[in-house]
Amino acid sequence: MTRILHISDTHFGTEQQPVVEALESHVREQGADLLVLSGDITQRARRAQFDAAQAFVRRLEGYGIPQSLVIPGNHDLPLHNLLARFLSPYHNYRRYFGAELEPAFENDELLVIGLNTTHPRRRKDGRVTDAQVLAVCTQLRRCDPAKLRIVVAHQPFGSIVPSDLRNLQHGAQAALTRWAEAGLDIVMGGHIHLPYVLPLTGQYPELAREIWTVQAGTALSSRLRGRLPNSFNRLHLGKAQDKQVWVERWDYHPPAGRFVLGGHFDLHWPPR
Repeated sequence: MTRILHISDTHFGTEQQPVVEALESHVREQGADLLVLSGDITQRARRAQFDAAQAFVRRLEGYGIPQSLVIPGNHDLPLHNLLARFLSPYHNYRRYFGAELEPAFENDELLVIGLNTTHPRRRKDGRVTDAQVLAVCTQLRRCDPAKLRIVVAHQPFGSIVPSDLRNLQHGAQAALTRWAEAGLDIVMGGHIHLPYVLPLTGQYPELAREIWTVQAGTALSSRLRGRLPNSFNRLHLGKAQDKQVWVERWDYHPPAGRFVLGGHFDLHWPPR
């Protein structure tokens, strides 16, 4: 069984040390097979913030997570340094997390496709391009259909509150329609600091099959949304032929100084 630790919106530069230590303690105790960090790694894309983030990810890998998949978020491009934003927007990201902005991971049980939906001309909105839609379709169709197939992008594809409709990916409906036909199972992301698990056919009834969205809150940052705590997700894959996934949401509990299980969701894919 593959276990995925899904964190997002760490916003290094605003991280809270007790929360950092609690997440590291959780990983030491429970481990995982793959770390997914779905963007907004830093608060202002500065070298010191990326350096701290890189050191954090390396510590998690040292505690027993052998593989990582990291993508940029809108905060990982310079905001105030306009020259850097337009001439070398991903310079610091690449310096610390590698040249590939859209990494992928595949093993015997799953395929995870990273998608960069940021752009220097957009301050925070995400957009899925036609070229990205086609590239993802190609990867999905090449993959064994028995495997779980996941796309990771920073901004969300589905909303549970009306105020977040403006935060959805531009091009989300067209992309999901094509990806459902190609066999996508899950989209994962962050951005809005609101964790939830949602079947997207409720919002996009035209989809050929169910796609679930798994959104993560802010893992470490003081930039909390309302009264929601820091949180992250753990995904546990069942047998590939069953297409079952168990998602756990873990919430930071300040009195205990640790993360505790806050929710549990069973994902399944009925025929359509």
